[in-house]
Parts: sequence; C-alpha cells; structure tokens
Amino acid sequence: MREIRALHTETTITVYQAYAPAIGVPAAREGRFPATWKRERMTWIKPSFLWMMYRCGWGTKQDQETVLAIEITRAGFDWALRNACLSHYAPGVHADQAAWKRELRQAPARVQWDPERDIHLNPLPYRSLQLGLAGEAAGRYADEWTVSITDVTPLAHEVHALVRAGDPDAAARLLPQERVYPAVAELLAPLGGAA
Repeated sequence: MREIRALHTETTITVYQAYAPAIGVPAAREGRFPATWKRERMTWIKPSFLWMMYRCGWGTKQDQETVLAIEITRAGFDWALRNACLSHYAPGVHADQAAWKRELRQAPARVQWDPERDIHLNPLPYRSLQLGLAGEAAGRYADEWTVSITDVTPLAHEVHALVRAGDPDAAARLLPQERVYPAVAELLAPLGGAA
C-alpha cells in the first residue's frame, strides 16, 4: 500500500520537483539551486515521475513549467526519512495527537503518502511518497545531497503528447524505470509505510 518507488542506483535516488523557469533553468544549468531558491520554505520532493506530472500538470501549471530530476545521495534521502514525521496524525503510529504535534515541531522533514498515478494521471490503489524538507534538511538537500539536476521538461511534454495522441504504451516506454526503493523497515514503519 505504501512503498517508495524510484529511479535509484546503489548510491543515489532521483526525485522530482517543478519550478518557475527563473529557478528551474539556472538550477539545471548550474547543477545547484540558485540564490533565489528559498531555503527557509519547506520544499517537497517526489520520487514518482507520474505523481510529479499530476502535481505540475505535465509542466504546464504556473510557476511549475520547469520539471527537474534531482539526483541526490541515498545517504541524504535516508537521513531525511530517519528524521521525518508524518504530516498528519495517524493512530497506531503516534501515541496521541500531542505526541505527534511535538514530533512535527521538531522534525526537519515531513512525509505524506498520496495516491500514485497511472499514465493518464488517474489515482492508483497504492500510495506514493512525498517528502517535505525544511530547515536543516532543506540546507543539506541543497548543499550536500544534490549530485545532479536535470531539466526533464522535454520528457514530460513528450510523454504527455503521446498520452494525448492515444498511445499510452509508447508513453509508458519513455518513463523512468522506477522500482521499489530498498528502505529498511525501521525507516518506513514510523512513517506509516511498509518496507
């Protein structure tokens, strides 16, 4: 029901974000987020390409026209999971609402599980991870964990064009090859997930 599916290697995992061109274009060009990227705001990263397409409308929504694939270290991603709190109270995961609120105030990362999407962006019966990074986590993401940043807007547009043309099989062949991320149970259990 809740697993992390992502494009990953032995040392890195690819996550997606969408930005206005003023941030996305220089980030891809320089391989680093520009000075205009706001470190004090929570930034949400998504390991699922299709969930990102759902969120940004295939790179057509205002201020989300540039879709980025950000390759980060697995060590950093795992650190964020270890230091994350669910973005909502979950009985059975938290002792009570007060305990969850305390944890949420202290955690530099937040986890949300949202319905995964198919090639038509319809919801699937299982969940996809969104990971929110703030404070220390956002700084580490920008300064330590990022290995590369690639503008994948042309890929988003190409996949979308094939879907609109009625060729979902061709569109699916272009998708990143996401597979279950080998997060250990102790990382996901406190976040309502399954290893």
